[in-house]
Amino acid sequence: MATPEPLEPPPPTPLTHAPGPAVSILPVLLVLEIVVFSLIGTNFFTTANAFEVIRLSVEIGLLAVALTPVITTGGIDLSVGSLMGLSAVVFGKLWRDAGAPIPLAAAGTLVCGAVAGALNGFLITRGRIPPLIVTLGTYSLARGLAEGLTGGVDNYTNFPPSFLALGQGYLAGGAPTQAPLFVVVALAFWLLLHRTTIGRGLSAIGYSPEGARHAGLPVDRWVGLVYILSGSTASLAAVVYASHLGQAKADAGTGYELAAITAVVLGGTSIFGGKGSVHGTILGLFAIALLQIGLRLADLPAELAGVATGLVLLAAIGLDRRGERGPRHHSSVSSSESLTVKNSQVAVICAAILAAAAINFAGNAYLVRAIARERPAVLPSSTEAGSRAASTDHAPRAPLTVALMPKSKGNAYFITCRQGAEEAAAELGVNLLWDGPTDPDPAKQNEVIDTWITRGVDVIAVAVENREGVSSVLRKARERGIKTLTWDADAEEDAREFFVNQATPEGIGRTLMDNAARILGGKGSFAIITASLTAGNMIAWQKAIEARRLEKYPNITMAALRPCDDLQKKAFDETTTVLNANPAVKLFMAICSPAVPGAAEAVKQSGRTDVKVIGIGLPNDSKRYVHAGITDCVILWNTRDLGYLTVRAASAVARGELKRGATRFAAGRLGEVHIEGTDILLGQPYLFTKDNIDKFDF
Repeated sequence: MATPEPLEPPPPTPLTHAPGPAVSILPVLLVLEIVVFSLIGTNFFTTANAFEVIRLSVEIGLLAVALTPVITTGGIDLSVGSLMGLSAVVFGKLWRDAGAPIPLAAAGTLVCGAVAGALNGFLITRGRIPPLIVTLGTYSLARGLAEGLTGGVDNYTNFPPSFLALGQGYLAGGAPTQAPLFVVVALAFWLLLHRTTIGRGLSAIGYSPEGARHAGLPVDRWVGLVYILSGSTASLAAVVYASHLGQAKADAGTGYELAAITAVVLGGTSIFGGKGSVHGTILGLFAIALLQIGLRLADLPAELAGVATGLVLLAAIGLDRRGERGPRHHSSVSSSESLTVKNSQVAVICAAILAAAAINFAGNAYLVRAIARERPAVLPSSTEAGSRAASTDHAPRAPLTVALMPKSKGNAYFITCRQGAEEAAAELGVNLLWDGPTDPDPAKQNEVIDTWITRGVDVIAVAVENREGVSSVLRKARERGIKTLTWDADAEEDAREFFVNQATPEGIGRTLMDNAARILGGKGSFAIITASLTAGNMIAWQKAIEARRLEKYPNITMAALRPCDDLQKKAFDETTTVLNANPAVKLFMAICSPAVPGAAEAVKQSGRTDVKVIGIGLPNDSKRYVHAGITDCVILWNTRDLGYLTVRAASAVARGELKRGATRFAAGRLGEVHIEGTDILLGQPYLFTKDNIDKFDF
């Protein structure tokens, strides 16, 4: 029998953890970002902004440092974002429904994460299923369980102040309260990966699993360990998220797994395994965070951060793949050279993006100055009242910066609101900032508001997605001397000066319910398709609808209440589901603008001529369904006027011309508007029907 050839020992490169170029290149990139944004951004190079960068990076940072050893082994964990959502729900249920104290609820949440991580590890090591397939499955499983436990609608809020201080408080000197927690967790993972035998073994496993087994390493045990740690850390991130936002809901952590993986790969950890760097991950995390916050403080499109991050990630993975070609037992010299090329080219891409941002900013600044020089002293207005207001509003006074936030920037409803806001800003000569999430996300709203606080704007006006979650950060803005308003949907009263209310909830609820009763003939069942079960205005409208139903129409019942997340496609899906599950429903009441055409299209495709749709929507979105007889009527207000009134009110509050206790307010071309308490009222809702809807174009 031939003597077997001796096995080659694992190569020294991954086991010695030689400093990768992430250590040498990323600090240069960070310095470059700091220099560029310090020059073009407002209040970027400040201690307060540095602390905010840390605070806003903690949740994703926890996921990223935990994913570093996972990816080092050649694995992946796509489930961490969904596990955050499940863990948030478990935490909320243990605290609110089971009555557990916060520490016990947090401990139970960590156990939940560990169990989920153990399931991933078991399927990967014992089932021999690729990590991508396993974690893609548990990604859907965890989010589905979270949605199932809450019905997709339950939301846990009103946490005690002592718990909220973990995510919203500050230590002596202004450091965020959760920063020490992140430091401890990051240090623990750094020690595990870089200073222990297990860490060296994880690199060997990523480099060659079979070679590691032949070397006597407990591959399955150590791979299972890193997935358990990943799951536990995701649950810890969920607890921090709940304290930061003031709420726990099923959609917590949506998209966080991709952001965390981006930070890991950008930090020098090979997506193909064999090499990992926790300190590189932290550098990658802050490189992304500085890019996102810097763009906002420089008044540049925040979407540019996503483009830049995507380009950098693709370059890093592509060049990493190029560096990994050939046998895995290449020499340490060739490995170092290939990785140097990779990160150098990534740095060039980042530098080019930052240079483009600087050029974009300079061009915009020049354009603004040119327009300011050419703008006439008095701008024409659509009415005589507007002309009189414009003639007085341009008296010499300090320029104001009004920051206006919609629930979601892509919604047609808010696009028309922006047109009115820009009209008022031009009349008043104020600097208008318009920014917000691309879909309704209270966490993203908080991030943008925090950036505006750092920037030092004069007024912040928010269309609130989550009442409790946004109120905490609005209170912080008030403590910093920034005036705060809400519009379209309200926050807690002590978090803002005024609420610019498009119509009273009672007026909306009465109009909707009365028309529903007319269509149903006083009896039957209907379903509500809403934007979100956490939005303050939606909740107020639902209560008003229910109160009117109980008062006048006891023979009518509400069969279902489903959220569509302000998305027309999801409104279509939810309506279709209700139609299939409850054929007795004869009317859909859609109470957000994307839901009206979404529900109408679902009814049209179902072929049900006995089902009608009513709701709150834009005339242009509903005309064809109204003329087809599917949508009976739509109610709304002039959305352009809502944006106009909000900027008018914001300017008056900032200049001290509008204070609490006032009962009327002169709002430019709108004339005098009424104030009830702290609600500035735009007016009564308007009913759009087949007879008049063609007269309107918005």
